[in-house]
Amino acid sequence: MMENRELVIIGGGSAGMAAAVSAYDQGIRDILILERGPFLGGILNQCIHNGFGLTYFKEELTGPEFLTRFVKQVQERGIAYELNANVTAISKDKQVSYVSQKGAHVIQARAIVMAAGCYERNAGAIGIPGERPAGVITAGQAQLYLNEYGYLVGKKVFILGSGDIGLIMARRMTLEGAKVLGVAEIMPYSNGLNRNIQQCLIDFGIPLYLSHTVSKVIGKGKLEAIEISEVDDKLNVIPGTAERFEVDTLMLSIGLIPNNDLLDKIGVPMSSTRGSKVNEHMETEVEGIFSCGNVLHVHDLVDYVVEEGKVAGLGAAKYLKGELKRHEKLLHTKAGDGIGYVVPAAIDLLNAEDKVQLKFRVRKPRKDVYVEYRLGDKLLKRMLKPAIIPSEMEIISLDKSLLEGEGELTVSLVDKEAK
Repeated sequence: MMENRELVIIGGGSAGMAAAVSAYDQGIRDILILERGPFLGGILNQCIHNGFGLTYFKEELTGPEFLTRFVKQVQERGIAYELNANVTAISKDKQVSYVSQKGAHVIQARAIVMAAGCYERNAGAIGIPGERPAGVITAGQAQLYLNEYGYLVGKKVFILGSGDIGLIMARRMTLEGAKVLGVAEIMPYSNGLNRNIQQCLIDFGIPLYLSHTVSKVIGKGKLEAIEISEVDDKLNVIPGTAERFEVDTLMLSIGLIPNNDLLDKIGVPMSSTRGSKVNEHMETEVEGIFSCGNVLHVHDLVDYVVEEGKVAGLGAAKYLKGELKRHEKLLHTKAGDGIGYVVPAAIDLLNAEDKVQLKFRVRKPRKDVYVEYRLGDKLLKRMLKPAIIPSEMEIISLDKSLLEGEGELTVSLVDKEAK
């Protein structure tokens, strides 16, 4: 027999729990969270370092401390959740199919919030030249083995990519007695937060090789060594620049990809973030299906994930109560010069709150630039940024009253000198 639910939330991490709590507080009681892992909290279970909660709770917490506060909120409200529940399919009419230890299930939901997080790019995604020995592992997997299972994956480590998980693992491996020989980053700038560069590399004397990549993996059955080489401005390896490192582990921190297979299979339109296109309430172009957190776009702070989950939960609650009518006329957003993406992709001004929040990232580091917001040819706002970097997401709220007019809402960078 098919089960019926008002709201099904796919993913029990910080975004999913925040969405559930938000919807509950808006009067929705029939909620089910489906989490494929053995615990609520998602990736936060393995993030035992501190630095979480500074924005949301105004204090510094570890990942487990942060998630425990939200698990408590879920449990205090009596929100239902099922662990080890792997969602295999959803449909446009909001049927959710999943398997668990109790068997196979199908739920007919009235609304869905997708909060399934993201996954790591692996060696196959970038095609590193050389052998395929044991000892090449993603940084997140190495973090899971060490922090949850107590297993140190290697003693002589090199890290490819300067994403935050890789930087944090450079420090973590060092503290556990491993030797981290360096971090190579193919771009001429780091992709991690500045605080992690300082606290995880500089403070421990770990070198960062910018404009470098792994050009060869050496080892038949087990990793024995790697070579790193410089790259040119087109990211091609420069011959004759190879440097060899004897290592037993190559750790990859080369980017995260929103886990959007379920939405992609039902034809939900995607944006340049590789997440779905959403409006100001985090609703996708399929009515009643919402998306938030790292499954929508990769965040730098979990505090922002929580805020976005709350918006999605509020949107789902309004939809279920018939308060979120769809209108044909939408204000579309556009990533202009220097901008990688803008979320949301569209704004329904008839549904929007008085303040409309935009999130975006720049394509590369810039100094002394203006961020300009234009509606068609009309300049709405201009803000000077002494420095702006891709690893830190930018957030701004605009008054809805500014957005009446024709054309797209474009976010662009303009050099200070040009003005």
